[in-house]
Amino acid sequence: MEVGIMGLASSGKSTVFELLTGQNATAARRDSAQIGVARVPDQRLEALSALFEPKKTTPATVRYVDVPGIPEEHRSEAAFNLPELRSADALMVVLRGFADEAIPHPMGSVDPARDLRHIEEEFILQDQLVVERRLERILRDLAKRKVPELIRENTLLERCLGILEDGKPLRGVEFSSDDHKILRGFTFLSLKPMLVVLNVGEDQIGDDGSAESVDAELGSRPGTALTRVCATLERELAEFEGADAEDFMKDYGITDRAVDRVIRESYRLLGSISFFTVGADECRAWSVRDAIPAVEAGGVIHSDIQRGFIRAEVVPCHELLVAGSLAACRQQGSLRLEGKAYPVQDGEIVHFRFNV
Repeated sequence: MEVGIMGLASSGKSTVFELLTGQNATAARRDSAQIGVARVPDQRLEALSALFEPKKTTPATVRYVDVPGIPEEHRSEAAFNLPELRSADALMVVLRGFADEAIPHPMGSVDPARDLRHIEEEFILQDQLVVERRLERILRDLAKRKVPELIRENTLLERCLGILEDGKPLRGVEFSSDDHKILRGFTFLSLKPMLVVLNVGEDQIGDDGSAESVDAELGSRPGTALTRVCATLERELAEFEGADAEDFMKDYGITDRAVDRVIRESYRLLGSISFFTVGADECRAWSVRDAIPAVEAGGVIHSDIQRGFIRAEVVPCHELLVAGSLAACRQQGSLRLEGKAYPVQDGEIVHFRFNV
């Protein structure tokens, strides 16, 4: 899974990237994209690791791509058509909610709802340009020969063009699975799920005013989510461990780490779940889409498993933790045998039987 991080200049998005991945964004060139990996926090994996005491514990991960910040005057197509953004599974838009006279806002004042509109309008505009260019080519081809596939694509893209011309993002529209197959290759920005991260100051931690304005801007749009962080405070928190970190969080009234919340929201927005494989060698969380067929889940581990799939042994995580071992689950009848089409659920331990 890959999430593209973007925002206006001075929004704090690179600080958020650093916090998520542990990678120093300031050490790299600021005019190119940077890639980092964040571990998905999961107490279930920690409990399984404590039970099996494996040689290795491997959490699920999310890849984050930090693209250069966008100054207000930079409204060129290149700013939004970076391949790293187009290829991402979802977008994270970091909005500035904090005030700091030492760091001028590129649009002159702090207004996160306005900034969100500005960025969303650019997503829509760039997608509109892509659709218009493709429709021009399709019409030329249809003038030569009436191909059913092109006729269907033309109808779908004309529908998309109407939506975009109305100033609406494509993610808010319901498309069929066949439509999505056609649209996938266009990598439309306004079709991607969008996580909005409001970066606030320390004095705004208990103030929901700025969040409410952004929430009102988002409305009830599908495929979007909103969360808040205080990047400067989270950076300080990252320097503490154990009891010191707990004391720091208590002093500032922090109930959970915003960084962990952002990672979990990214995971949820992508419609992803984790299933686990366990044993003495390794306990591991695997990222897959929700309700993926068991045979395809096996292919995420290794293509041989998918090719030679026989059965999947499945037990919910909480039942295994209560029973204490896979052998006990077998004796109690909680370990089930499932076939290829079984939809894997979040938090299940899956052992694949296969033969190649």
